[in-house]
Amino acid sequence: MPPNGRNGLPVYQRIQNTIRDRIEGGELKPGDAVASERELARLHRVSLMTARHALAGLEREGIVERRRGAGTFVAPPRIHFNKLMSYTEQMASRGLTACSKVISTRTVDHEEEMAARLNLPAGSKMIKIERVRHTSDEPFALETCYLPADNFDGLLRAPLGRSSLFAALEREYNVQLTYADEEVDATAADGRVAQLLHMPRGFPVLRIRQVIYASNAKPVIYVVGFYRAERHSLFIRRFR
Repeated sequence: MPPNGRNGLPVYQRIQNTIRDRIEGGELKPGDAVASERELARLHRVSLMTARHALAGLEREGIVERRRGAGTFVAPPRIHFNKLMSYTEQMASRGLTACSKVISTRTVDHEEEMAARLNLPAGSKMIKIERVRHTSDEPFALETCYLPADNFDGLLRAPLGRSSLFAALEREYNVQLTYADEEVDATAADGRVAQLLHMPRGFPVLRIRQVIYASNAKPVIYVVGFYRAERHSLFIRRFR
């Protein structure tokens, strides 16, 4: 059994917390190398087995990935397909703090495809929210959300740069989100996406389109997201 530290916390957990803190603080970014088992053992004055145990736990959580013959690296954020989670919840599950920049929040009435996705008549007014998602102070996703304006006009004043849209709907509007239908494909970043995500135009991105439903089986949110493909991995659990 791994030894305990002076504060009663197992040493392997103290090592894990140190690595998490460096990731959350932006010192380590996705793709950066993490200290090897031997280096961690030396730095923390523990056995090689304890250091190996710490990294194995972080790998199971999806926080790091170990490449044979190369070392251990900070893993790209995972997109969990088996659970409907907000961006804030996704980051919290990895021990990170959510950070978003609101590009625009406004009412639109001329986007017929988006209205159709929400089962609204053409020309219906919708709330349109555009946000750039960040991890370790770097942009990794551009997400645009559409919601029926008649039901959620107060969202225009919500502080969505530092709070969760899911939480706002559940807390302020008593909406219980239950499931989502998603389409995933690869595409190339157009000029605007490239500019906002700090990448060359035409760079490959992962596009995810979501229709999110409430407990009454009515669509509540339509989301179009563009994600930096080299900084994301898909995590899919299938049941039979």
